[in-house]
Amino acid sequence: MEGQELYNSVQAALEEIRPFLQNDGGDISLVSIEDDKTVFVKLMGNCVGCSVNQMTLKSGVEMTIKKHAPQIEKVINTAQ
Repeated sequence: MEGQELYNSVQAALEEIRPFLQNDGGDISLVSIEDDKTVFVKLMGNCVGCSVNQMTLKSGVEMTIKKHAPQIEKVINTAQ
């Protein structure tokens, strides 16, 4: 999976998880994908100050992204 296909897969993963974040008053956006294995995202709204956002990032966001794009190794929140 390369370039645009990888980008589309990561966006599809974010679209899948977005309704759960929005239910809690938050959101997420894709910042960048580096070396085709690290995804940088930005958590927004209530997700920024939420005490469980690291857990959400690892168990929800990262797991969903890896399901859509298995070569992704890490998901990093840039708004820390």
